[in-house]
Amino acid sequence: MDVSAGQVIWITGASSGIGEALGLALAQPDSPFPNPRLVLSARRAEELQRVADLTGLPSQHLLVLPLDMTDVASLPAHVDTVFQHFGRIDYVFQNAGITQRSTVADTDLAVYHRLMDVNFFGVVALTKAVLPAMLEQGKGHFVVTSSVAGKLGTKQRSGYCASKHALHGFFDALRAETHAAGLRVTLVCPGYIQTPISLHALGPDGQVHGKMDKHQEVGMPAAVFAQRLLRAVKQQKEEVYIGGSETYGIYIKRFFPGLLSRILRNREGS
Repeated sequence: MDVSAGQVIWITGASSGIGEALGLALAQPDSPFPNPRLVLSARRAEELQRVADLTGLPSQHLLVLPLDMTDVASLPAHVDTVFQHFGRIDYVFQNAGITQRSTVADTDLAVYHRLMDVNFFGVVALTKAVLPAMLEQGKGHFVVTSSVAGKLGTKQRSGYCASKHALHGFFDALRAETHAAGLRVTLVCPGYIQTPISLHALGPDGQVHGKMDKHQEVGMPAAVFAQRLLRAVKQQKEEVYIGGSETYGIYIKRFFPGLLSRILRNREGS
């Protein structure tokens, strides 16, 4: 892809956390994607506008597009809006997501439905809405935020882990199906990143957790994560792990699964 042309980059979950950090990083002079045209999406229009203002990009290079990832019927119309505004979509960074803090025994089934609707079905629906146009273009790149929890299971995260595991199966299949057509897929597995995700985690009956996890609080700054992810995307990495020592769990799982099982079952669940 010719990055000098000012590519159209759609970011979901752009009102905070990783999505916000990506929008700001893309707007920097040293961005691997110069002169971008950004589409910023999340549910909160006022927060999206705040992020848009922080980018410092000219207004003609920005589209603030509020959406709800669980309203899948509305997503094709949002795709049409982006095409009417910019004429194409080169990258879709999918970051919208929620986590949980509850055991399997205590978790209402409705919580699992909510986690899957936001973290998996919404992502799949937006991907399918964008896919025909990317196939027609003969190019496009999906960048999907999974998690270290997408590669292994930990206590009190059963639904979150399941939703992130599901992303790997879906997007590995999509990558295989569309590579010859010019499309690319990058799955990123963050470790502990300094974002508010734990504050909005769902408890056993869907109530908000409302607490910042200690590991999240001392994790990698979101701005650092964003810079590393953008470099990996520029290099067309298929899967990338970004974080601290917690990312080693992915390799332990691969080569020493019994050891990881013992570590995780003896670890605190909060």
